[in-house]
Amino acid sequence: MAPRRDPPQGERDVVIHVRGLKNCFGEQVVHEDLDLDVYRGEIIGVVGGSGTGKSVLMRSIIGLQTPAAGEITVFGESTIGREETEATDIRKRWGILFQGGALFSTLTVAENVEVPIKEFYPALDPVLLDEIASYKVVMTGLPADAGPKYPAELSGGMKKRAGLARALALDPELLFLDEPTAGLDPIGAAAFDELTLSLQRTLGLTVFLITHDLDSLYAICDRVAVLADKKVIAVGTIDELIALDHPWIKEYFNGPRGRAATATQEAQDGQARLHEQAAAGKPSEIGAE
Repeated sequence: MAPRRDPPQGERDVVIHVRGLKNCFGEQVVHEDLDLDVYRGEIIGVVGGSGTGKSVLMRSIIGLQTPAAGEITVFGESTIGREETEATDIRKRWGILFQGGALFSTLTVAENVEVPIKEFYPALDPVLLDEIASYKVVMTGLPADAGPKYPAELSGGMKKRAGLARALALDPELLFLDEPTAGLDPIGAAAFDELTLSLQRTLGLTVFLITHDLDSLYAICDRVAVLADKKVIAVGTIDELIALDHPWIKEYFNGPRGRAATATQEAQDGQARLHEQAAAGKPSEIGAE
C-alpha cells in the first residue's frame, strides 16, 4: 500500500478539535485535560486499555455525553451544551456505527438505513427514499436482497455492514466507527477494513476509528491516538508510537499480537511491492542477481 503524502499538520484542516476535556461519572474521573485533533481526510485509530474511555470520548464529541469541562468543536462548531435542534446542521455531516451495529430489530435493513434520512428529510418522496436505501446497502457490500431482511436474519458481519450503510445514509463527511471488527473472524475483519479504506478514499471521508484490532491499525490507519492516564498520551504513526518509551504502548505494540500484526503487514507490503514490480515489468528483487 503506497504511503500517503499529506501536507504538514500545521497546514491541515482540523475537523475535530478537543481541548482540556474532563469526563466524570460520580467521583470517578475518566478523562482529565484530554487534547486531540483529527484532520480532514485521515483515518485515525483510537486505542487504550479497558476503562480508558474510548467510547466516552466519542460520545462526548457527538454530543451524547456532557463533559464536566473542556472544549470540543466539530467542523469549527461547538458540540457541547447545544440543544438537539441547534446541532442539526453538524449532525447531518457525520455518520456513526455503534458497537454491534445497533440496528432496530423491528425494522428491515432498508428501513434502518432510511431512519436518518426520514429524520432530516421527512418530505422526501418514498420512491427516492427506497432507491437511496438500496444504493447504500449495495455500497457496503451487502447483496441487494439484504434490504428486505430483518437484523435477526443476518450474520454478524452482515449486521456490521448494515449498520455502516445506515451510517452512510446522509453522505457524511465524518464517520465514527466504534469497534467495527469486534466479534468478526479474521477474514471478515480484514474484509471490513478493506471496505472502510475503499469508502474513505472514494468518498473522501474522515474516519474516527475506535478499535482493539492491531491488524486494523496497521492496515488502514494514518495515525493512532493512545488513551492512558486519563488523557491522550501520544498520537502519531505506528512507527512513531513504537519508538516511545511508555509501558502500555511498548506492551501493546511489542507484545505477541503486536509482533504478529507487524509481520503480517510486512508480508502484505512485500507482496504489494512484487505486484507493482511485475506490473511495471521490473525483475523481482527476491532472488535477483
